[in-house]
Amino acid sequence: MVAAKLERLQALLDRRENWRAELDSVRQLHRLVLEAEHILSGEALRSLNLVVTNATVGHHFDNWCERLHSLMGTQQFSANERRCLEHFLHVTDNMRPHLICCYDLEMLPRTNNDMEGFIRAIKTRYRRISGRKSWNRYLLRYGRRVAYYEAQRAELASEEELSARVGRVPHALWRLARAKQRACQEEQLKQYRVRHRRRQFLAGLEARWAETTQRTRLLP
Repeated sequence: MVAAKLERLQALLDRRENWRAELDSVRQLHRLVLEAEHILSGEALRSLNLVVTNATVGHHFDNWCERLHSLMGTQQFSANERRCLEHFLHVTDNMRPHLICCYDLEMLPRTNNDMEGFIRAIKTRYRRISGRKSWNRYLLRYGRRVAYYEAQRAELASEEELSARVGRVPHALWRLARAKQRACQEEQLKQYRVRHRRRQFLAGLEARWAETTQRTRLLP
């Protein structure tokens, strides 16, 4: 009985030691993530009394990535840590031309967290209204006008204010915007039909082609 308890205790201690190594690895990688966030948030430059711009943040972040590259060549990392760091640096190098672009524009947010929350709120509202889990039909029917309407509804206090704002839009500008929205929505519908109703879509194309060839004179 005592021997069995000692064996279980030893197994727990061995498992704890294995977890200790994994936890140390996670802590080290988490520290690097916090360093990157400290740079990209602009706090690193503000602590040095430097102006936060695309150029200054990019320069600081590029230097940090170079130091990380050099650390990978000299410091001992585990196989899992090296795999994670290599993936991080690979993705960062690929996205670097478009990664740091928001600091010169005051109204441009640094992350898309607010946008994702806004989209989630639209989905939640539609699910409560319709009882459906998927909102694909909603998007296919109304297109991106859904987001515009929800943004105006959240910003304004009443339907009267929304109607008054829409009424101030010039007719020519409204018709131009409607044409652009319809073109984008038609593209979405086409993608949906190709993916989910391919046979009907191809049959429609063949029928249109046959109708066109009947009205077009054959070339010699």
